[in-house]
Amino acid sequence: MHDSQHCVMDIEASGFGRRSYPIEIGYVREDGQAWCSLVRPADDWKHWDKQAERVHGIPRPALLQHGRLAAEVAQRLNDDLGGRTVYCDGWAHDYAWLNLLFEEAGLVPRFQLESVNRLLDDARLARLDAARQLAFGALGIRRHRASSDARALQWALEQLEA
Repeated sequence: MHDSQHCVMDIEASGFGRRSYPIEIGYVREDGQAWCSLVRPADDWKHWDKQAERVHGIPRPALLQHGRLAAEVAQRLNDDLGGRTVYCDGWAHDYAWLNLLFEEAGLVPRFQLESVNRLLDDARLARLDAARQLAFGALGIRRHRASSDARALQWALEQLEA
């Protein structure tokens, strides 16, 4: 394990509007442990964007069938990530979606969500997308899913910080 590795998280969502919500959350810790889960929409989480579905490839019925309850997902995140700083690349959206999840669960996050902007200067930040695309090939990742995206982000950060 390199000390340059960071704990990272990715969240897929129902769309980008004000009423959007998290549908899948995945993370990869510094030690390489990864976890991912679909999130069953709460009763009042109705918003669904077909364009977003084309990107993440997760149909809403799959969430209802296979998703875990917000409380279960939030508890697992706290258990696995408590005390850590967790980095994401879409902080404004991810922070809102994570808050929605924890609010629904009636829990408070025991970890800090931060933007990768805190780790990279502007020059490296400008190369992040390209590095992430390379990660998919380098790591043999095929699916655009939360834990795969988190693993690609972690790899890209490691390359850029090297």
